[in-house]
Amino acid sequence: MPLTVAIVAAGAMGSGVAKRLTENGVAVLTSLAGRSAASAKRAEAAGMRAIDDAQLMQADLFLSIVPPGDSRALAERFAPHFKAANRKPVFIDCNAVSPATMRGTSEVIAETGAPFVGAAIIGPPPKPGSSNTKFYVSGPAAAEVMKLNDHGLIVRLLDGPLTAASALKMSYAGITKGFTALAAGMMLAATRDGSAEALKAELAESQPAMTAWLDRQIPSMYGKAYRWVAELDEIGAFVGEEFAEHAILTAAARFYQRIAEDYEGKKDEVALLERFLERG
Repeated sequence: MPLTVAIVAAGAMGSGVAKRLTENGVAVLTSLAGRSAASAKRAEAAGMRAIDDAQLMQADLFLSIVPPGDSRALAERFAPHFKAANRKPVFIDCNAVSPATMRGTSEVIAETGAPFVGAAIIGPPPKPGSSNTKFYVSGPAAAEVMKLNDHGLIVRLLDGPLTAASALKMSYAGITKGFTALAAGMMLAATRDGSAEALKAELAESQPAMTAWLDRQIPSMYGKAYRWVAELDEIGAFVGEEFAEHAILTAAARFYQRIAEDYEGKKDEVALLERFLERG
């Protein structure tokens, strides 16, 4: 039987994953209830078929791909449909949430009788020919997701508890997104105090690899910062309040909140970062 996958929602990552799957012979379903016209356009371009929430239960796998602050709410929204279905899809939580949040979501789905898999996506939305987007999966039902390796995705099975993939995502994103916040904050501080050009020159001379990475990472951060607020709060929760580094991650969350507001408003700080990154 052809594989059928439900993906909610049709954001940048969800639609990117959907396009990769449809190009590899998978029927991809979605719900556009409450979604924007932009989401509908992305879903159509990705080859997703929009149907009612209840009809998504005909899928073999159900991928939850939403901002981290919406992960549990999505599970609660679909729980009645999972409970009512005679044949239940495997629910795969692909969101950037802490192990504690993922355990809470798994409890919501467990009450429906559906299998639950903890997952983590590392990398950008898949693009044609790319191989830098990876799914990590964990938990008793995780082997069910490995079939997606036959349909264009890279899926890696982790030993360990249900939350092993979540812990990996929190650790990896804490490094990459935490460092991006730290670097951007230092660039702004140097600019405010008149040492931007000296810092830029020293980074280029002594840290060329870091400089090249930040040249790519910081501009791509502006439009994503609003989504990274909840993610960095989740990472802080993963670290634990009893550890000093918890404050580093929650401070990064507040930094991204400020950048998100600036990006939607006057773009004052965005303009300063862009000026710092200019290559003369």
